[in-house]
Amino acid sequence: MELRREQALELPTPAGRLALLLSLAALVVPTSAAAVQKAPVYDSHGNLTGTPFVPQDEPGPAELTDKEAIAAVLAYPKVADWVERYPADGLTKQATLDEDAGTWSVKVWSDLPDAGQIVDANVDDQTAEVTEAWTGPQVAWKMARGYDGAFGRGINRLWVWLTFCVVFLVGLADFRRIASVRNLDLLVLLSFSASLYFFNIGDVFTAMPLIYPALAYLLGRMIWVGARGRGGSSRPVWPVWALLAATVFLMGFRTTLNVVDSNVIDVGLAGIDGGQRIVQGEMPYGHMPTDDGKACGLPDADGYVREHVQTNGRCESANERGDTYGPVSYLGYVPAYLAVGFSGKWNGGSSTWAGLPAAHLTSLLWDLLALVGMGVLGLRFGGRMLGATLAFAWAAYPFTQYVSSSNSNDAIMPALLVWGLVFLTSPPTRGLFLALAAWTKFAALLLLPLWASYPDWRGALRSKVTYLLGLVLGTAIGFWILFLEPDPLHAARVFWDRTFGWQLSRSSPFSIWDWDQYPGYPNLHHVQTGLKIVLLFGALAVYFVPRVKNELQVAALSAALLIGFEAVLTHWFYLYIPWFFPFVAFALFAPALLPVRAAEPAEPPPELEHEPRALVPTS
Repeated sequence: MELRREQALELPTPAGRLALLLSLAALVVPTSAAAVQKAPVYDSHGNLTGTPFVPQDEPGPAELTDKEAIAAVLAYPKVADWVERYPADGLTKQATLDEDAGTWSVKVWSDLPDAGQIVDANVDDQTAEVTEAWTGPQVAWKMARGYDGAFGRGINRLWVWLTFCVVFLVGLADFRRIASVRNLDLLVLLSFSASLYFFNIGDVFTAMPLIYPALAYLLGRMIWVGARGRGGSSRPVWPVWALLAATVFLMGFRTTLNVVDSNVIDVGLAGIDGGQRIVQGEMPYGHMPTDDGKACGLPDADGYVREHVQTNGRCESANERGDTYGPVSYLGYVPAYLAVGFSGKWNGGSSTWAGLPAAHLTSLLWDLLALVGMGVLGLRFGGRMLGATLAFAWAAYPFTQYVSSSNSNDAIMPALLVWGLVFLTSPPTRGLFLALAAWTKFAALLLLPLWASYPDWRGALRSKVTYLLGLVLGTAIGFWILFLEPDPLHAARVFWDRTFGWQLSRSSPFSIWDWDQYPGYPNLHHVQTGLKIVLLFGALAVYFVPRVKNELQVAALSAALLIGFEAVLTHWFYLYIPWFFPFVAFALFAPALLPVRAAEPAEPPPELEHEPRALVPTS
């Protein structure tokens, strides 16, 4: 019936067909003019019968003027609170429209000394809404903006972080005496989490002051333990097997977290860059990838292209200031580079192993070496319980995982120092590991006098000489890379300029010491300088006092020096907490010691020189 009706509409004559076409045209043309087909058209069988016409939209005229965009930013509460700190007549404001994105970029400068740009904000042109607003240190330092998971990805999730904290407390707390010093020590070690919370939401001015009470408490505790030479009287409630089982489980969880939900920060990229250059026959210093060559990558959200063709002809991610660490920190990445290679490119936002596998592998390796070292340290000087306790402490402490999940180089130095403490009774081995640690992160240089004085600064000359030989060997292992260059002396000058020369003059908002550039904050440079002098005198004083030292005192005083170093740093960060944590853990968790050993004879018999001395009976 339908077909017959359709056939009944046909006009067989040419005139009829023409009349029909004209009628249809009269109907279709107005309809087409009134509406544009915006979606594909299909028949009843699903066949495509028409495609949409998509015109190329041209950017429309701006909805806001530059003055209106600036006014919207200055009225934003965060910006208004910050800008009112500066004299109004000394402000320079600028607004630029990105027509393609429909966004105004608004910048504000102040003519106060050292102020520079004080506001960087974006405004939506259609809605006049401020979509981003950065003030103060957030303008120059993106790491101060509180980007979600910028350091470590998954470890920053609340449930993950709190799980580590709870496990750390439950595994090490003294439940027999809740109001004990041991439990207070544990809470203080975890209290850095409060500072990290404010850092993660971009509140640097609240985050940084919160670290100093914890550092001051731990510094006092370490000085106290170092002076007494005795550990605590409380013990964990869990048996050795339970602590070991928990440690194995935690290591599996830590490894999984690193592989599937972590990222590689620029420090990890620098390690692989340096390791690659060493393998290719040049030192890292002065040879890091720059952005001077031809761009060979895509721009990021800010329009910056990180990948450029380097002098070696490779397309690599720029990391020009990545050569600020000691040579051993780059040598520590060579095994992973040889094992899995390096494409030269860095996806800092990657949350999987594929982001930079050599950095992940290096991080996991040194994390494991640190944990095993903690276990051996405790076993050697305190027995199975202390060994299990120290290994568990490293595995459960959230800030050691923070280092692992950020895939930085900050586990290398503490791992080397832990193994140096394991071989404390062997002067050359002790010197070797200390030199390797010091030429990884320069903070360990403060430990040179202290470790030289063990066990008695007036002891045998042969011990002091072999200790120095160990230091020389460790230094040679680190600095042979200077001979990769045609002129080793010039290479040494480049090393100094790129490391100490830059670090000593570095400015940073990640401490309280450099905030005088921001209105309303005091100038503390003189206080900082005074504390640095005290620290240096302290590093020399512990060579002489106490005259005779046991292993626990060396650990506690090592922790005190490293904590003191971090307390006066201009650029401090949470990745540095594991630098001192192993020594704090050893000093706090070791049980009460045997009496301090008497001064060693002037020339001890060779068979006794390397004899290990347990802090408590191992049986």
